[in-house]
Amino acid sequence: MSQGSTTALIVAGEASGDTYGAALATEVRTHYAVEWFGIGSDQMQAAGVELVTHAREMAVVGIFEVVRHLPRIYGFYRRLLAEVDRRRPRFAVLIDFPDFNLRLARQLHRRGIPVVYFVAPQLWAWRPGRVTQLRRYVRKLLCIFPFEEEWFRSRGVNVEYVGHPLLDAARTTLGREEFFTRHQLDPDVPTICLLPGSRQQEVRRHLPRMLEAAAQLTTNRQLQFTLVRANTVEPELIQSLAGRAPGVPLTVVAENPYNALASSELAVISSGTATVEALLLRVPMVVVYRVAASTWRLGRPLVRTPHYSMVNLLAGERLVPELIQHDFTPARLAAEVSRLLDDPVERGRIQEVLRSVAQRLGPPGAIERASRALAAAVGLDTETS
Repeated sequence: MSQGSTTALIVAGEASGDTYGAALATEVRTHYAVEWFGIGSDQMQAAGVELVTHAREMAVVGIFEVVRHLPRIYGFYRRLLAEVDRRRPRFAVLIDFPDFNLRLARQLHRRGIPVVYFVAPQLWAWRPGRVTQLRRYVRKLLCIFPFEEEWFRSRGVNVEYVGHPLLDAARTTLGREEFFTRHQLDPDVPTICLLPGSRQQEVRRHLPRMLEAAAQLTTNRQLQFTLVRANTVEPELIQSLAGRAPGVPLTVVAENPYNALASSELAVISSGTATVEALLLRVPMVVVYRVAASTWRLGRPLVRTPHYSMVNLLAGERLVPELIQHDFTPARLAAEVSRLLDDPVERGRIQEVLRSVAQRLGPPGAIERASRALAAAVGLDTETS
C-alpha cells in the first residue's frame, strides 16, 4: 500500500455491478488516495481494483443452482475474508449481488469495517425480510431508483437516493451508419439485438431459445441479428452455442453494447440491468427469462410485483412483452418479435413512453453523488487526500 493511502474493499458479482464499481472506484480516486481490492470483472480490474476473484467465477443464478455450487462459492468467500483479515480495509463497498454480499456485510460488521451498500437489492420485489440485515449491518445504503428511498427508509434503513449510473454510462460511441460499416451489416435490413444475460448460466438457458426463434423468423423475412456478449461471459460459450444455428445471420459484439442496442429496430433482452439500458436508448424490447423448474416452483410464490422487468415496473404497465419461464419458447418469442416488427405505430408508442420513464430516473451524475455520500458515510472527508 502506498504511504498515506487508504485500503478499501469493493465487491461486485455481476456485469452491471462491475460497470458501476469501476466508475465509483475511479471517481473516489480522483479525490482520495484509495487502493481498492475485491471481486469484480474486467472493468473494475482496468480501473485499478486488485481482484481476489474474478466475478465470472461467482455468477450463478437460481436457488438450487446456488446450492449445487455452494462449496466453490464458499471457497471464494473464505478466500476473500482471509484477504480482509490480512489487509484490514478502512471501509467496504458492496454492490447489489445480495445472496453473497449480505452475508459478507455481516462478517465485515463483526470486524468493525463500515459497509456502504451501492445499488439496493430488490427486496421490495421478493424476500423483503432480508431488510433486517441491511438495517443491522450496513452503515449507508445508496439506491438508484427513486421509489426505493422511501421503501427502505420506512423500514429503518439509512438510505440515500443518488440516481441511476446508467444515465451517464448509456452513451453510444458510434453512429448507426458507422456501426453497420464496422461490423459489415446491411443498413437496409431490420436488425434485432440479442442480450442473453451476463452469467454463463443465463446464456446457456436463453441463447439457444433466442437463436431458434431467430431461425424461425428468418424463414419468411430478411433480418440480421447482433448479439451482445457481457465481459463476464466466456467467448467460447457464445461461439459454441452460436455454432448450433449456422443459418442465422449473427454478429457478436463485445465492445460498447449501446452501439448495438441503439442501431437496432428492437431487442430481445434477458430481464435485468440491460432492460434499463434499452429504456434509456428508447429501444423497444421483448424481455425474457428462464430458470430451472425447481427454482421457479420455489421462488415464484415469493415474487411480490405485478411485472418482472424493471421497465414495466417503472412504467406502471405492461409496456413491453415479458416471456418468463414457460412462456419463453422460441415460437412465442418469434411471434412477439414479428408483431412488433409489423407494427411501427406500436414501436413508436413504446419509444415515447420509454422517453417519459427515463426522465423519472433523475439527473445525470449518480456516480459523483455516490462518491460524495460514500466519503461522508465512512469519514473520508476528514482524511488527507
